[in-house]
Order: sequence, then structure tokens, then C-alpha cells
Amino acid sequence: MISRVSLNGAWRMRRADESEWIPAVVPGSVYTDLMAAGRMDDPFWRDNENAAFALMEYDYIYERDFTVTPEQLSGDALLLYCHGLDTIATVYVNGCLAAYCDNMHREWPIDITSLAHAGVNNVKILFFSPLKYIRARNAECYVEGSCDCTEGFPHIRKAHCMLGWDWGPRLPDAGIWRDMELVTVDRARLVSVRISQRHEPGRVTLSFAPDIEKWGGRCACREPEYALRVRVTAPDGRVFESDGTPIAIDAPELWWPNGYGAQPLYQVEATLTGEGRALDVWTARIGLRTMTMNRDRDEHGEAFALTVNGVKVFSMGADYIPEDNIFSRITPERTRRLLEDCRLANYNSIRVWGGGYYPDDWFYDACDELGLVVWQDFMFACSMYELTPEFEASIRAEFVDNIRRLRHHAALGLWCGNNEMEIAVLEKWYRFTPKQYADYIKMYEYILPQVLREHDPDTFYWPASPSSGGGFDDPGDPDRGDVHYWQVWHGNKPFTEYRKYLFRYVSEFGFQSFPCLKTVESFTLPEDRNIFSYVMEKHQRNDAANGKIMNYMAQTFLYPTSFDVMLYASQLLQAEAIRYGVEHWRRNRGRCMGAIYWQINDCWPVASWSSLDYFGRWKALHYAARRFFAPVLLSCAEEGILTQDTDVNAEPYDVKKAIRLNVSNETMSPACARVEWALRRPDGSIIEQGADDVTVPALTASWLAGHDFPDAPTYASYASYDMYMAGEWVSGGTALFCPPKHFAFVDPHLALSVSGDEITVSASAYARSVEITCEDGDVLLSDNYFDLNADSRTVRILRGSGTRFSVRSVYDIR
Repeated sequence: MISRVSLNGAWRMRRADESEWIPAVVPGSVYTDLMAAGRMDDPFWRDNENAAFALMEYDYIYERDFTVTPEQLSGDALLLYCHGLDTIATVYVNGCLAAYCDNMHREWPIDITSLAHAGVNNVKILFFSPLKYIRARNAECYVEGSCDCTEGFPHIRKAHCMLGWDWGPRLPDAGIWRDMELVTVDRARLVSVRISQRHEPGRVTLSFAPDIEKWGGRCACREPEYALRVRVTAPDGRVFESDGTPIAIDAPELWWPNGYGAQPLYQVEATLTGEGRALDVWTARIGLRTMTMNRDRDEHGEAFALTVNGVKVFSMGADYIPEDNIFSRITPERTRRLLEDCRLANYNSIRVWGGGYYPDDWFYDACDELGLVVWQDFMFACSMYELTPEFEASIRAEFVDNIRRLRHHAALGLWCGNNEMEIAVLEKWYRFTPKQYADYIKMYEYILPQVLREHDPDTFYWPASPSSGGGFDDPGDPDRGDVHYWQVWHGNKPFTEYRKYLFRYVSEFGFQSFPCLKTVESFTLPEDRNIFSYVMEKHQRNDAANGKIMNYMAQTFLYPTSFDVMLYASQLLQAEAIRYGVEHWRRNRGRCMGAIYWQINDCWPVASWSSLDYFGRWKALHYAARRFFAPVLLSCAEEGILTQDTDVNAEPYDVKKAIRLNVSNETMSPACARVEWALRRPDGSIIEQGADDVTVPALTASWLAGHDFPDAPTYASYASYDMYMAGEWVSGGTALFCPPKHFAFVDPHLALSVSGDEITVSASAYARSVEITCEDGDVLLSDNYFDLNADSRTVRILRGSGTRFSVRSVYDIR
């Protein structure tokens, strides 16, 4: 039987041009070890990034001794199994070259049978400077990519964002970033098993195709000396066994995305046998489901809808980037909390963006359990690539490693070739040679489909994001495939611009904000706390973005006269922008079937498009997502100044003031609800009101009758709308007919009381975007940044604790 001995833990490391060793920890990195030894300051503090970046001009050596027993040498092979090396490295065992490793995104099972001996052995890994490497390669063959990234970055198979992005620092860390172990192979090892599902009424049949690797090469499973035993355990405890032949599971428990059903998982244990004994065991959890993207032609063009067990799902979620620029600090606990916070915000989908990395197994395990469907990019983004034979061999191995590792996951929804490369080539974002143009086609429309046909033919493949299906056939077509829509933000268009477009699936759109004051304090001194200071702009990587935030601020709010209020107002802008888009597309369910905003998280404390900041603190956007991704949503398409003429000096004109409500039901059952609306004065008192009892079929969106208010004061009236199901409030909000900066707010005299884990906020007048802040701790609330209509609301503390709380609203932006 195969045996494994961990080589994690204590190592030693040094700069290659120095003689002094310092302690190191594996998994880890150059940066973490230098910081632990007091040789490097926190790279996230102020502008320490600059000094940390310079440290990667050097080569680094990692080394340790390890013991090999005679029993380990008695097997057919001894592998030094490196699960992740970052990234240009040579591996030596007992002074002999064992491997050259050039790809962070793959595993390295290095055969050291002939190099190891019984007793004490030595392993040394030399990591070459990534900066020198890409400069040298770029001098030989120029490739162009994102201007936010260090020039030459496409040459190295390393998380692109470690070399900079428009939300991330340039901190190109290096080291042994994933586990390392000694693996003794007895005859062969079971690398993976491809499990295929055939669904019939009341039955799912599983078939098993093992990937078997001899220590000296590969062999087919049909060879007589090898066999496979499979044991499948159902969630209810039923056990199914076979000799590798298909297994039929009657009365299957189907896996569903969050909001559509449960997430039952089946445990699979596959044992490779040979010559009458067990050689290796592979285990996995799977979900029984069908999943693909529906691309049927319809009256609007071509559908693009995630379809699970025959049901078309409206994809709701956001784009995921690495959780830390120092990857060894990404832990199962940290990832689990982030994904649980996604589910708390009613996500059912996550897109793993192609400029980062393929996350660890625990990421996908959690997505399986939480019902979060994964759109998985391959790790190519915003750049051209020179497809040499060596590069092709490297990426093919990368594809196989990750496809085999991830293909069994219930949450894996689709594979996507790259981020924004098809449209970049078509629109000539970057300079490229005719060969690089041809290389694009070969990589994403030949090599990747070929590898997937062999290793995961059952999972949907999409050549790029955005795309209409490949071949440079109008990747921005609003009526086919997925789109990245950035006219709001990059194009400086108003939030109302979203309502002009009925895309089929929006896989990127976003709006920036600053993090909260506690997060800003983690990287600044008091004198830095002005959004245009040097340090604040070092933590703002999108060119001119702070000015862009202020442009939208000028359109929306009174000028904030304190730094803290500025941060608060920026988060309200962000939440309002994304709400406008998501609610509009949900109201048009059927034509549009996905709203994936940019982005969930940050890799360091920064101003960005995230809804969860680096420390996991919820911005206003994440609380808003919990509302606009609610399974049953009441939303309002209002008419007012923002949808007509925003020029206060225009000729006098009659502003149309109206609301039209919509109920979006993204559940598997009809929604029976009572919808109430009211036209109100600034003090919250009611001018007129109405109510409707509605039944909205499952998986539909239904418009209610519209209401015009021609006589309502434009700057001194607003609409409220609320929905109740079984007597409980489930959704609602308010709508203004003018920009908030011009509305006649009166002081709502907000009051707050705390009782146990409950916080009650009351207002004597209309209070918009009420924020509850814990002054002496970090707390997660059941709701925040909500509206009050001269009434009160009680929320619960879901996580964390504190004793001092404050409260404010849009009235306080002044």
C-alpha cells in the first residue's frame, strides 16, 4: 500500500547570495519567513510594498534534512511530492539535480528513487528571482498584458495578480506554498478517478474510469494485474459496492445549488489492487446532479442559463480572487468563513477569476457543502502568451493536474478558458504578433477542449469570458453568451444606465468603494487619512479611481466633510450601483439568467470593488447583496430626475414621478405575498398608500401595476415598498424621485438600544441607509444599511461581540 510522510514544518532558508540561514516553515513563503525572522516589514503597511517588491530581485534557497527508512526504499518508487512550488525552481536531493519546476499551478511528483538512501538525506530547492526571469524572457520575446501588472508577467506560470493588478499590490512572493511529502509507491498509484453519471427517472448510474500511474510510467486500467474496487456511501447510510463496474443508485438524493434544494453528498472510496493486495486508495465526495449551460435559440437570440437537474437557475454571486497576496496565509478556516458569508448573502454561484490561482481542495469542498456553483477559469487573464513547446508542455500538465483534482466536485459548473482574452485580441487591447494571435486560437479552442475531452468531457467548457462561444464572434454580443459590462464605473455612466441592457448573463460588472475606517487604520497613520494622500493612493490601484468615486459622489450626495463619512458614503454608492443592475436583471429573468458582480473579496487592505474587505468585514454592498439576491425579491423601477434630466438649471420641466414594483421568485414553489406601498413625506408620514395580494409562480418574475404621482413634491416625497409572506416581512426598500443630495431630509433622531444579541434602531423620520457600527469590536449583523420610515427595526448579531455601538444615515452625509 502506498505510504506518505509529511515534509511540512521546520525548514531553513537564506538568500542565495548570503550565508546566514534563518528558520522557515513549510507550507510558507519567502515573505512569511522573512517577516517571522524580523528581516522584512509588513508589506501591507503604508508603502512597505516597495521594499518587499525589491526583495524579489534575489534568489532564495530552502533546505532541510529528512530520514528515509529501509521500508520506504523497499517500494517500487520513492517520490518527493511537491504539491506547490512558486515557481521557477530547481530541486536537489543529496546534491543531485532532481527536477526543474516552472509552474506554480501544478503538482510535482519527483522520482528520487535513485537519489535517496537509507538514513539522513538532504533536499534543497533554489527559487530564482521571478523579476529577473520575466525581464530576461521578455527581452527575448516581448509579450504584452495588463498595464497594472509587472511587464513580462505572462512568461511565468505564477498567479498573475502577485505581480500587480488594479486592486492588488506588486508582491511576487516565492516558496514552497503547498504541502510537501515523501510518497512510497508499491507498483502503481491511483492518481484520480473520473466518475460519470447517467440520470434516469428514480435512478442514477455511476461509472468509474481510473487514472493509474506506475512508478515508471502509465498503464491502462484494462491491464490484468490491476483492478478497482469501489464503495459508495449514500447520505442515508446505504452502501453500494462494485469491482469497478457501474453502480446504480435507486432513489437518489439530488444535489442542488443554494436556494433550490439540499446539498447531499455521496462518499466514494476507490481502491486500486494488484497481485492480490491493495496498492492505493482514492476518496472523494460527489453530488448526484446534471449541470450544464443551456444555449437554446429563442426570440431574443441565444440563451445562456446554468441548468441543474433540468432546472434553469438564475446565477447570483460574485467573482473570487485570492484571499491574500501571501498565499500561505489562506487557510481552510478563513476560506470557509468567506464562503459561508457568500451563502449568507444568498449567493448560489462564484466565479474563480483567471488571474489568480486554482484554489485548494477545501475551497471546493465548502462550495459542495454550501451549494455554491463554481465557474472555474483557467489561469489566463488580460495578456498575450507565446506558445513555445516548453510552455505548451507546462500548461498541458497544469490542465491535467487541476482537471483531475477538481472534476468530481458537485459544485463545478463549468470550465472557462480565460479572462477577457478573446475580446482583448479582437479589439487589440495589446500588441501581439501573428503567431501570438494563432497561439490564442490553439490554446483555448484546440488544446483546452482536447484535454477536457480526455479528462472531463461531462463538464461544460466556455472558451473565454466574455464570449459568445468563441471564434472571435462578437464576444460582447448582449444577446448571446456572457458579458463584462463596465460602462457604469469605467465609462462614467450613471447607475440608471444598467436599465438599458438586457444581457443574457453578466459575469463582471462592478463599482468601487473604500473599506471602513478600522480597515483603513490597519495600513495608515492619522496623517495619511485623506483619500488623495500618497498612502491612500498606494492602496488604490485603479488609475484615477478616487477621483471617479468623487465624480459619482458629486452626482449623488452632499459633500462629506469628514474622512470617516467619506468612507461611509463611498460604500453606499457602491451598494446602490450594484443594486440597480442586479434588480433590473432579476426583473427580466428568462432573458437574463446571471448577475455575477466584481468582486467578492480583497487580497490586501485596499480601495476596490469588493463587498468583503481584506479582513472579511462586510461592506454595505454585501449587506445589499443579501437583500437583492434574496430568493423572493420585491424591487422597484422608479421614474424621477435620475431617469430623466439631472440638470438643475435646465428649463422647467415636469418630472415624471412613478413606481412600478416587481416580485422575483427564484424558488421552486409559488410565492404568495402581500405587497404594500406608500407615498411618504420626509418625516415618514403617508400621503397615499395601497396593497396587493400576489401569487408569483416558481422561477419567474412578475410585474405589478404601476403608480404615478404627478402631484408629489419632487424633492420632498419618496416611495416605500414592502413585501410580507405568511405575515413576516421578507423584502422591501424605498425610492427617491431626486438625487439624495437634493432631498429634503429631516433629522431622524436615530436611537439605538442593545439587548443581548439584538440591536434595535428607531427613527422619528425617514432614515436612509442606516449604518450600525460597533466601535469596540467586529460584528456581523443580520441586516445593516437599511431604510427606516419613522419606525424601528431590530437586527441580530450573527458573529462577534462588542459593547459600544453608533448609528448614522444619509442625513449625516454633510
